[in-house]
Amino acid sequence: MREVKIIGVGMTHFGKFLERSMKDLTREACLTAFAEAGIEPKQIQSAYVGNAMAGLVTGQECIRGQVVLRPLGIGGIPVINVENACASSSSALHLAWLAVASGMYDLVLALGVEKLYHQDKKKSFMAIASAMDMEIINQFLALQQTKKEEQPEAKTGPESGGGGGRSIFMDFYAIAARMHMQKYGSTQEQFAVISAKNHFHGSLNPHAQYRDVYTPEQVLASPLVSFPLTRLMCSPIGDGAAAAVLASPEMAQKLNARQPVIVAGSALGSGMDRTMNAPDIVARVGKTAYEMAGIGPEDVNVSEVHDATVYGEVQACEELGFCPPGEGAVFGAEGHTKLGGKLPVNTSGGLESKGHPVGATGVAQIAELVWQLQGRAGNRQVPGAKVGLAENGGGAIGIEAAAMSVHILKI
Repeated sequence: MREVKIIGVGMTHFGKFLERSMKDLTREACLTAFAEAGIEPKQIQSAYVGNAMAGLVTGQECIRGQVVLRPLGIGGIPVINVENACASSSSALHLAWLAVASGMYDLVLALGVEKLYHQDKKKSFMAIASAMDMEIINQFLALQQTKKEEQPEAKTGPESGGGGGRSIFMDFYAIAARMHMQKYGSTQEQFAVISAKNHFHGSLNPHAQYRDVYTPEQVLASPLVSFPLTRLMCSPIGDGAAAAVLASPEMAQKLNARQPVIVAGSALGSGMDRTMNAPDIVARVGKTAYEMAGIGPEDVNVSEVHDATVYGEVQACEELGFCPPGEGAVFGAEGHTKLGGKLPVNTSGGLESKGHPVGATGVAQIAELVWQLQGRAGNRQVPGAKVGLAENGGGAIGIEAAAMSVHILKI
C-alpha cells in the first residue's frame, strides 16, 4: 500500500442555511480545497461523496454526488455515493484513502455535504432517527407514546421524547450517561465542564455554528433534554459541507503541495452484537488505526471525536485510551482536554458547538486536524501538534454505533 497525503481541505461555515442548496455548499467547500491543493476540478480522478439524509430531507436520492459535483465541471470520472449515517464522509474518506493507497488513482476527492434544516423540523429529526433499525425504533416510539398516555403531564416539555421534537439519539446517549454515572460516579457537573470547554473552543472557530461562550453553570441551567443532558450538552442539527483532496506522494511532489499531511491510519468498522463487557466498536476500530499508524494513544497531540452529546466525548476518551476506563468525565473536568491541556480534544468546538451536518461531519473533523498539524488553526492552535486523531461514529445497531471510523494523521 502506498502512502497517502492530504494536500488540501475546505469547509463551509456550519449553520442554518434554508436558502442554500447542497450544490452551493459543495462548491464553497470544494473550491477552497482545490485552491489549497493548487489544482483545477478537472484534475480529480475519482470522487467519494458522503451524505446521509438528503433523500429524506430534500428528496434527492441515488446520484447525490453526481448532482452536486456537476456544476463544478466534474463529470466522467467515477463518483461513488457513500451513505453511512453520521460516519458517511468519514467512510468516503476511507474509500478515497484506499483508492490512492492501492495505486488505482493519484488524485481524489473526499466530500461530505448535508442539509438537515427543513421548515418542518419534525422531518429533520425523523430523518436522523432512520439511522437505526426501524422495527426497533418504532417499538421504542410506541412505548414512549404509551408512557405519555399513561402520564399526560409528560406529553410536553424538554423530555417529551425523541423522533418528533428532537433527535431520538439524545435519549440513547442519556441512558448511556446515566449508566456511566451509576457505575463510575461521574456527575452532571463534570459533563457541564466538558461541554463548556467545547463551547469555548467553538468560540475560536470561524466555521462553527455556535460561537457563544458558556460557564458550566449556564450549561447546567439550559433546558433539560434527557437527564443528565441539557440542550447545551447536545449537538444541533445544521447544514454544511467539507472537502479533502488526497494524493499519492508522487502527485503531491509534482504539485509542489504545501505541508501535505500523511494519512497514517484509516480504519472503518460496523457495529455487532456483543456482551456489555466486550470491547466497544470505538476501541476495536481505534486499535486497528493505532496499529496501522504504528503509534499509541500517548502519541496523539490533538483529537476530534464524535460528541453528538457531551457523553460521546467522555466515552471516546476512554475507549481510545486517552484515559483509563471510567475516568473520562474526570479527565475532561480536570482540564486535560482543553486547549493548553495534556491532550486537547475537539478544538473545533466539536459537534456541540461547531455543529453536526451529519454527512459533512467526518471530513470537517479532518479539516480541523489538517489545520492543526499545519500550524494554521489560529488562536485555537495546539503548539507543536504532529499527530491528530479523528473518531466519527454513526447510527445505532444493538448497543453500539452502526458505523465507526478512526483516522490518524501525521505531519
